Amino acid sequence: MKSIQFIIFFSIVFLSNAESFAQDSLLTKQEVISRALEENFGIKLANNEVEIAENNQSIWNSGYLPTVTGLAGANYDLNNRLTEPNGGDIVDQRGIESNRYNASINLGYTLFDGLGRFYNYKSLKEQYNLSQLQARETIENSVLQIMSVYYEIARLSENIDVLEETLEISKNRVTRAQYQFEYGQSNNLVVLNARVDVNNDSVALLETQQQLRNTKRDLNVLLNREISANEFMVDTTVNFVSELELESFIDEAETNNVSILQIEQDLEISEYDIKINKSGYLPTIDLTGSYGWNKNRSAATAFFPGSTTTTDGLAAGVSLRWDIFDGGRTNVLIQNSKIRYENQEIRKKQLENEIQRDIANALGTYENKLYILKVQEENVSTNLDNFNRSEEQYKLGRITSIEFRQAQINLLDARTSLNLAKYDAKLSELQLLQLTGQLLNVEL
Repeated sequence: MKSIQFIIFFSIVFLSNAESFAQDSLLTKQEVISRALEENFGIKLANNEVEIAENNQSIWNSGYLPTVTGLAGANYDLNNRLTEPNGGDIVDQRGIESNRYNASINLGYTLFDGLGRFYNYKSLKEQYNLSQLQARETIENSVLQIMSVYYEIARLSENIDVLEETLEISKNRVTRAQYQFEYGQSNNLVVLNARVDVNNDSVALLETQQQLRNTKRDLNVLLNREISANEFMVDTTVNFVSELELESFIDEAETNNVSILQIEQDLEISEYDIKINKSGYLPTIDLTGSYGWNKNRSAATAFFPGSTTTTDGLAAGVSLRWDIFDGGRTNVLIQNSKIRYENQEIRKKQLENEIQRDIANALGTYENKLYILKVQEENVSTNLDNFNRSEEQYKLGRITSIEFRQAQINLLDARTSLNLAKYDAKLSELQLLQLTGQLLNVEL
């Protein structure tokens, strides 16, 4: 029994000292957010998608620029020729060589395509804006996840402080019980019970310390830091948004919520799709131009001498293509794009109702968490007063060690419940801020 207690006690002391020695740097909320924006894997992927969309909406992908192609070729022929003229001598030629060379530069440009190119360019611009909103949604989700882990580290850190104080009180009770036993004021059962409580408190502290180390590793993964880099503390202060400011956020939620903004962007894109498909009713006018060079060298024949011909020159042309009737394909495309636009409008109305519901639920949860926090603060005050009175009574011998232990447990539960309530309330606030579109605009 004593050896087990010594091992647990030594482990607690060693780990506590090691952590207090190593935890010499404070990782603030601002530092966490800044690093996440640069190093978080999900945010990196989202930023890359924005770059792709930016490339797509550039002038190089618009169709407004001409195309220039170069062509070149060479041919070599080696033939045998047998000529049998009527009433003449047979001419047999072997190894007749001929060569042909050509090169050209060709330009193509679409002067008019029924405005399809124009609306497609506008659509690419809107798709770029949509990609930015999608990246913002990824950032919001990542920040919410990271801050959830950050505040869990803060909660466990404060719980460790509470458990260390509890363990110290339990150790003092063992010492006091040992003295009382030696002086015949109590029996050995009181000493054994006090030692059991020390062991239980030691185990609870060890488990919480392990949870803290695991949670720090979770944060390191989200921030793309070294997994074993646990030598940091976090800020345990929690500030809440004022009630008046929160009300203004809720009133403006429909204009700031990222999901609603995305579906509005989808509506813009769908509207351009209709116009793009309508361009199929109009003609296409293309301009072409080229500069070419050709050289032909032919071998002599029985009737003609060999010759070399070289030509070069410019060529230009304009062509018009008008699909007067394409079998109804354009009409089908237009009808389908109109239906997709209508679906987007339906989804927007559905989403607005869902967002209103989610905000109402989140607000109710947040207000409930704040009330629980207030109750837990009062509960801690009451249990602390009860513990202090019980400690005085215990020292005077007016209550038993079991009664004192119960007061100690009640205070421990109240303080850990207060820590949980505080960070639960903050996380509820963050979820509400995300729904109102203000998560990235307030100090966390």
